[in-house]
Amino acid sequence: MSDTVKVLGGIEDSYRESLLTPEALNFIGYLHRKFNNERKSLLEARSKRQDQISKGIMPDFDPETKVIRGGSWQVAEAPLDLNDRRVEITGPTDRKMMINALNSGAKVFMADLEDALSPSWKNILEGQLNLKRAVRREIDFIAENGKEYKLKEHIATLLVRPRGWHLLDSHIQVDGESVSASLMDFGLYIFHNGNVLLENGSGPYFYLPKLEHYSEARLWNQVFTEAQTYLGIPYGSIRATVLIETILAAFQMEEILYELKDHSSGLNAGRWDYIFSYIKRFRDNPSFVLPDRAQITMIVPFMRAYTELLVKSCHTHGAHAIGGMSAFIPNRKFPEVTEQAVSAVKSDKEREASDGFDGTWVAHPDLVPVAKAAFDHVLGEAPHQKQIKRAEVQVEAKDLLDSGFSTGGITEAGVRANLSVALQYIEKWLHGLGAVAINNSMEDAATAEISRAQLWQWMNHKVTLDDGRPFSKNLYMQIKEDELKRIGGESQGYLKEASQILDNLVLDDEFTEFLTIPAYQVLTEKNHSISQN
Repeated sequence: MSDTVKVLGGIEDSYRESLLTPEALNFIGYLHRKFNNERKSLLEARSKRQDQISKGIMPDFDPETKVIRGGSWQVAEAPLDLNDRRVEITGPTDRKMMINALNSGAKVFMADLEDALSPSWKNILEGQLNLKRAVRREIDFIAENGKEYKLKEHIATLLVRPRGWHLLDSHIQVDGESVSASLMDFGLYIFHNGNVLLENGSGPYFYLPKLEHYSEARLWNQVFTEAQTYLGIPYGSIRATVLIETILAAFQMEEILYELKDHSSGLNAGRWDYIFSYIKRFRDNPSFVLPDRAQITMIVPFMRAYTELLVKSCHTHGAHAIGGMSAFIPNRKFPEVTEQAVSAVKSDKEREASDGFDGTWVAHPDLVPVAKAAFDHVLGEAPHQKQIKRAEVQVEAKDLLDSGFSTGGITEAGVRANLSVALQYIEKWLHGLGAVAINNSMEDAATAEISRAQLWQWMNHKVTLDDGRPFSKNLYMQIKEDELKRIGGESQGYLKEASQILDNLVLDDEFTEFLTIPAYQVLTEKNHSISQN
């Protein structure tokens, strides 16, 4: 290992021998040194764009890139195992869930190192080790009851979502600074698996999160090109699907595809982070205050415009358009809950298929047949519907900004729901769980972000609830105490720490960009304390 690439987290021998080899660490160090300065510059550019928005300068389509939008260029042809993507299942990288997802009958499994994973050092390393096992079909699991889990002959195509550009991992330092979590996640996975995947007839495929500008896609493309050269992987073998989950990226969908052109395999409508981004970016403008989360459906104006533009942008350039996640999940103990979940997911997926999407996301294996039936009905035997160009869709900047709401629609029930979800999710996150079933919905970091962002927005704009009460700090604290008691009180698990984190996020005058940044500090301190004892 290079003296200037240091591992600060503890390393079990199995991780040292399988993952954190000197060669792998040197590769991560190489990527970090080559690209980290540009990464930091791009994050500074995000802050400058936020300053402009806070001054009332609203985003618009970039006139300098008009020649790219609507041009005749096409992205690279999809690999065979990424051509039919009608159902994709997502989830974290623990062994049992990975095996179930790969065996689920979905066409694609997105193994999530980002929003569905709590990034403790053990979770990150175990996730990478499980990915390595899965690529080599060596992954299995035996439950406490003796039930065995093994891969079937035919499994889903594997995609990996690394953490976003904004995150660091404190467990590895390069030249004295924490490594980019994006480069670490990407680097470990492709270093150990890139050539093996190609030998198996597949390839190193990725989902890219949280992009806000086409220059951030350009950086990923440079990383891909450099990694392929370094590792002796043929140019264009890497394929990336970009999650359009920020409001600013919605104005640059075609530009993002263009920057990744030789490595692109489409765009995905990351709906929950998209709502969070809408709140975050327009947080200082009272005209953009949103009502209870339950009212922000896929048919409100700004969500409808964004998804229709996504399909049009992708199909204009030969790329796949993948629909978003429906958060409802079945509950096998309660048939009525399962019936409601199936009905809601069925309606959601039928809408996406009829809108021209080529595939969609689900969070639970039981929902794969529901989503598949919706897309089978439209696609038949065809692998996609890229021929549906949606030329009639004409989206202007004002359409992407129009929430369709005026005032009101904020209730005590909405406040309670946001508080409960945020508290429960953060508590589980600190326990090491990144995907959590709460009230028969699958919550990850994105939905927790919506919850705490709405609370901050309502507090800072001094909104009035539908019953006439102002949403104040006192009311927030009162309802929070009620919800804490309902879910066990501060003595339960890490609810005290979760409560403190949430207070800081909601009551601070300044908006915190991502809850996972302060929560990560608590997580690493907690894990360090445990390792010392």
